[in-house]
Amino acid sequence: MFELTAQQKNPLFAIQCLLKGFQWLMRKELRKYFLLPLLINILLYSGLFVLGYFYLTDLINSAIPDWLSWLEWLLWPLFFISFLMTGFFTFTLVANLIASPFYSHLAARTEELLSGDKVDIEEQPMIKVLLAEIKRIGYLLSRMLPLLLLFVIPVVNLIAPLLWALFGAWGCALEYMAYPLENKGLLFSEQRQVLQKNRLSALIFGGIVVLGITIPVVNLLMAPAAVIAATVFFYGTNNAVSGKQESK
Repeated sequence: MFELTAQQKNPLFAIQCLLKGFQWLMRKELRKYFLLPLLINILLYSGLFVLGYFYLTDLINSAIPDWLSWLEWLLWPLFFISFLMTGFFTFTLVANLIASPFYSHLAARTEELLSGDKVDIEEQPMIKVLLAEIKRIGYLLSRMLPLLLLFVIPVVNLIAPLLWALFGAWGCALEYMAYPLENKGLLFSEQRQVLQKNRLSALIFGGIVVLGITIPVVNLLMAPAAVIAATVFFYGTNNAVSGKQESK
């Protein structure tokens, strides 16, 4: 089983890795592994935004009488909030599913830059990978649906946003930290065990990713930066994080 070091158990290390993830997006050795997923992200996000905009416009025009048109100022902010939440649970999952092969190679290439050695991706039987992904989806859905119900329960709904934020952070940690671990042959059950050994660092990592996903422009770069950061987290050293191992 993958054992975490004292450095990885330091919550500040997760923050360092995410900063390094954004810095390493500028490295020419990694660009080809995320430029196509980046284009996919832009197209998906733009399409979702345009569809949402026109849908809400039609809804307002048909459902709100003229004398209540002043309510538009309230509906539009709600649209953007709903868009961000929808983006996290639909756009992010779909985009990552499409970009998954690229992100696996991005994690492998990042590890090569960290270690200086050739990294081979440990291929798993397709049926085994598929079952692991079904298990991941089932795990997330089994926790997401009860959390959604909390929003409609009086009093309890006051803490629902906090629980939802924690769930989002944990889900993002499971999503993006999976790539470097999967390259070593660890599937969902093993990945979850690794992260549970240091849940605090995983939650900090995932929480920053969630925050990045909600910021326009930053959200387009958040996914590849998180994959790089996760690889640095598991296979980087102090020197790598501080930049001492950067290539010329």
